[in-house]
Amino acid sequence: MIGIIEKFTTFLWDNMIAYMLIAVGILYTLRLRLPQILRLPSIFKEAFGDLFKKGEKKEGEVSSFQALATAVASQVGTGNIGGVASAIMMGGPGAVFWMWISGLLGMSTIFAEAVLAQVYREERNGEQYGGPAYYLSNGLKNKKIGKILATLFSIFIIIALGLVGNMVQSNSISLSLSNGFGIAPIITGIALAVIVGLIVLGGVQRISKIAETIVPVMAVIYILAGIVVVIKFHAQFIPVIKAIFTAAFSSKAVLGGMVGISVKTAMRLGLQRGLFSNEAGMGSTPHAHAVANVPHPVNQGFVAMAGVIIGTFFICTLTAFIILVTGAHIESANLGLETVEVTQLGFKIAFGHAGTIFLAIALAFFAFTTIIGWYYFGESNVVYLFGRKTLPIYRIVAILFVTLGTIVPVGTVWLFSDMFNALMVIPNLIGLVALSGIVVKKYDEWRNKL
Repeated sequence: MIGIIEKFTTFLWDNMIAYMLIAVGILYTLRLRLPQILRLPSIFKEAFGDLFKKGEKKEGEVSSFQALATAVASQVGTGNIGGVASAIMMGGPGAVFWMWISGLLGMSTIFAEAVLAQVYREERNGEQYGGPAYYLSNGLKNKKIGKILATLFSIFIIIALGLVGNMVQSNSISLSLSNGFGIAPIITGIALAVIVGLIVLGGVQRISKIAETIVPVMAVIYILAGIVVVIKFHAQFIPVIKAIFTAAFSSKAVLGGMVGISVKTAMRLGLQRGLFSNEAGMGSTPHAHAVANVPHPVNQGFVAMAGVIIGTFFICTLTAFIILVTGAHIESANLGLETVEVTQLGFKIAFGHAGTIFLAIALAFFAFTTIIGWYYFGESNVVYLFGRKTLPIYRIVAILFVTLGTIVPVGTVWLFSDMFNALMVIPNLIGLVALSGIVVKKYDEWRNKL
């Protein structure tokens, strides 16, 4: 049974979803006329303009930056660190170039998701909710098909992120604290249950405030650490740049890497890992962007694009450079290391044991913020399916899953999480294609107001 699920999941990711995500990214890049390049000033203005405004927010209001922080909380996680390492180990340095291409395409897709989430959001008992389930059911002309797709999406994301996905994240925290500081997993589980419980009881306002506080600090510290590593190994910087572009279009061995890694393999892995790490097209981050208070849906679309810049072009890129400039990919191949262990070795080469401790702490924070982000995405869909009255039950079950993740083996859980992640992408992409005209209309509407 497990073998069948594994083959099915691999088939979905490798043969369907990766290509569907790329196709939708190209569709929106062309229909919106290169917004990720031509609208770069607007992206930074909308994403970070809140930080310099002195006006006070109204009670219960979520700012565009808080929505961005909540989205980035889910986008920047253990997948950025381990996924990039996996792409390099299996696809060589050239995979990094294709990861950048995926980031560019993903920016257009995530723009569309955020715009649609704003357009079709709903207010339920004084709380704003939005996301793929809402734009599928409210936006598609065939309401019956829209509701079927919305229901399927909601079920898949509740399982994929709100429940089993968060087991994986809490397990990462447990392992990091156990390996780095010798803290017993059960202690971590109890502490997480209390902290997560207190945060989620405050609703999206408390979740967004926590994300707004933790995520920028977490991201800046990791980025600074990465820059220090690159400076320390600056002699390798130019060779690494050359290797990335050479290996992207040639199977010739570079930087001591393996011979025979095809351009197709580098392209496939770079595009896949990049798309999966920034979550563009997966339907997760629109839940955060839906609740932001902005003058026009397109404003929040630009904010959403900044999340890809942070996740792919800053965090993922620096992770790749940490691995490549230190030569961690070569030593890891000899030692049989993979995913997060490769990045950990890069930090260890740069900073010794302190580097290992630093990454353990960083991973714990990345995973924690992902938990609260994913919890909220699940909550939005519980409300869509069953209404707000069922939230206490969801909160108890979600916290229980977080706690269980710290003390049970999660190998099989990873598999189920991957499968439901794949399944939730399909209805979302159908909606993005069907509603592309609405996105273009809103974009033109915004442009005409300039």
